[in-house]
Amino acid sequence: QVQLQESGPGLVKPSQTLSLTCTVSGVSITTNYNDWFWIRQAPGKGLEWMGGIKNFGHTYYNPTLRSRTSISWDTAKNQFTLQLTSVTPEDAALYYCARDSNYAIRDWGQGTQVTVSS
Repeated sequence: QVQLQESGPGLVKPSQTLSLTCTVSGVSITTNYNDWFWIRQAPGKGLEWMGGIKNFGHTYYNPTLRSRTSISWDTAKNQFTLQLTSVTPEDAALYYCARDSNYAIRDWGQGTQVTVSS
């Protein structure tokens, strides 16, 4: 059974960098045919795909967030991370990590709420 768990600060100040970690269990993040995503949902809005990292480490991003987003991984810990720079109140959202396999999301983390406030 694949499980994902987000962790990170629930409160970030404007202009700072948000860092979140997704810890994966039940499968190695380097297993073939898996991509690992960060997705968020702001209050009253739909899901927004932020970016992903493939099982061999290639990263790709939503063009609208590309300049502020970085995804990396630690294969020894079976974790992948999100960094979002220069946050504003518009970045407040529920942040999810997820596993995609064969072009469908198969597993989700429970989500972590991020508030942006001074």
